[in-house]
Amino acid sequence: MSGKGIRIEGLRKRYGEGDTAVDALKGVDMQVAPGEVVGLIGPSGSGKSTLLKCLGAVIEPTAGRMTLGDEVIYADGWKVRDLRALRRDKIGFVFQAPYLIPFLDVTDNVALLPMLAGVANGESRAKALELLTALDVQHRARAMPSQLSGGEQQRVAIARGLVNRPPVILADEPTAPLDSERAMAVIRILNDMARKFETAIIVVTHDEKIIPTFKRIYHIRDGVTHEEAGEGREFE
Repeated sequence: MSGKGIRIEGLRKRYGEGDTAVDALKGVDMQVAPGEVVGLIGPSGSGKSTLLKCLGAVIEPTAGRMTLGDEVIYADGWKVRDLRALRRDKIGFVFQAPYLIPFLDVTDNVALLPMLAGVANGESRAKALELLTALDVQHRARAMPSQLSGGEQQRVAIARGLVNRPPVILADEPTAPLDSERAMAVIRILNDMARKFETAIIVVTHDEKIIPTFKRIYHIRDGVTHEEAGEGREFE
């Protein structure tokens, strides 16, 4: 897939029918280019979680259009047959908690996704090690998750999100539990990885520490997005 990032046009999501229907998304437009990290911010109940679930192919929108790279994945209905493969191969997820598998070592936590996609075990582990090296945690490759610090666990989780080279990564409050220094380290890593792997990254956040680092921000209110220029402050 030639990386063209992600484009969302007129995305709507309605829960329920008739008089009790609730429009959680009322026409969302977003575009994130390869190599770009944008912020998505909004109050509780704004439609942020619904948008994230639609982008992650966890729930089906009601209308609109979503394009990943060159492929239209949704146009008033899913255009891909296998949503599990879409989530596994084309969309990376990074959460507030790392959700590492406790009985697999660090390498296999990262290698598991390509293995599930049919990549040979040796090649999958080599891909995992390449990313662990890029994220400066290769020295923990044989460690179990319980032996890692919180910062190391989050780096491993970022490696897992990137391992299948998805064109898009959705990061949901990735810095929420972290202090300022570690939060900035995570944002620096996401920006470095976005550039290195030509990945479009959407960071959902309330974290005032990191919001000034975004060059572009989408505010979502009442199911509608508004784009604005961010400060693009350096995170050194």
